[in-house]
Amino acid sequence: MDKFKFIETKINGVYIIETGIFGDKRGYFMETYNYNEFKTAGLDMLFVQDNQSKSKKGVLRGLHFQKKHPQGKLVRVTKGEVFDVAVDLRNKSETYGKWVGVLLSEENKKQFYIPKGFAHGFLVLSDEAEFCYKCTDFYHPEDEGGVLWNDMDINIDWPFDKIVGSDIILSDKDKILPKFKDIEIEF
Repeated sequence: MDKFKFIETKINGVYIIETGIFGDKRGYFMETYNYNEFKTAGLDMLFVQDNQSKSKKGVLRGLHFQKKHPQGKLVRVTKGEVFDVAVDLRNKSETYGKWVGVLLSEENKKQFYIPKGFAHGFLVLSDEAEFCYKCTDFYHPEDEGGVLWNDMDINIDWPFDKIVGSDIILSDKDKILPKFKDIEIEF
């Protein structure tokens, strides 16, 4: 396998990225990011911040974005499994208000690139998950925005069947995010 395989999704600019894995009896090695490879694939961005979170089964984080300092994100899971979602908030896009999701896990080692102008969120499907992401802009707490995770206008098909017996766990701020029709943002 080549170093990277860039798979276009149904939404322009959003990619699933498969990484070449080189393994033997000792374990494996993989390159998770290479500026030149990404640039050749048309993903010419500069990452300025790396983040990592740990969450337990049933935790749903999102749907988040920054208003004036939008972030592109390259996300992956190093432990466990999540269902990761990007929602198009680009006003002039043909897919405005549409979503795309992907299972990310330590086993499949897939990555997901979400460009600027999207809301982002994920649901933890395993007992616990460690989630890593690179961002194209710095986090600005005063610039937070979001959309309610279960907004019917977006209608995300979250895989709740994979967390049977667990409750959805939301932060207090995620419980009160506005509906899609009530957000005022122009990307």
